[in-house]
Amino acid sequence: MIQLFDVSKLYPPDHHALIDINLEIAQGEFVFVIGPSGAGKTTLLRLLYRAEDPTAGEVIVNGRNVGRLPVRGVAALRREIGLVFQDFKLLPTMTAIDNVALAAEVVGRSARESRRLARSLLGELGLAGKSGAKPAELSGGEQQRVALARALVNDPVMVLADEPTGSLDSEAAEQTMRLLGAINERGTTVVIASHGAARIGRLSARTVLLDGGRLLEVAPHVQEAAL
Repeated sequence: MIQLFDVSKLYPPDHHALIDINLEIAQGEFVFVIGPSGAGKTTLLRLLYRAEDPTAGEVIVNGRNVGRLPVRGVAALRREIGLVFQDFKLLPTMTAIDNVALAAEVVGRSARESRRLARSLLGELGLAGKSGAKPAELSGGEQQRVALARALVNDPVMVLADEPTGSLDSEAAEQTMRLLGAINERGTTVVIASHGAARIGRLSARTVLLDGGRLLEVAPHVQEAAL
């Protein structure tokens, strides 16, 4: 699903965000990319959906060399990926259902179908009664679930989450991790960048440790990961 070959990323004038990264992530894996602030975790995720280009090396996602994709190819790639950001990035003037439905409309679904999908996902995530609320009217955990629904509305093959629990209290963080675990159990590849983190119960997971832009360790699958 994901292959990085000798990948480096240099930000001018001399910040080496990633240095000679070699990494493979299989379809259906649940992977934590961990490390301190500035380790290169966010940069690695951004390379996977072509928000950044590597300075050197190759990034392969779902069989395609991301760096060689034309504009249309990048758009197609991003339709296959669900993105979850630490600050949620919900549109403040739109309701929960409209935030989710918009992601479906962008890829060509009708407004009616998009709202049907959005309503169904919000219901699955326990937000049926909050579909008409705007982000400011929702708790942090509820906003996170709306962001998850938006990430899932196009049935992605992969979910990339950048510090998805960083701004949540412990209860909301645990709930978010359970939701991501459930997503993974459906066969979706899940990659989470995190400073530290959460227990994920019986879910099989793998950890990748970055520090100073270097890949220091790739831990094997474990039944319970404590980050």
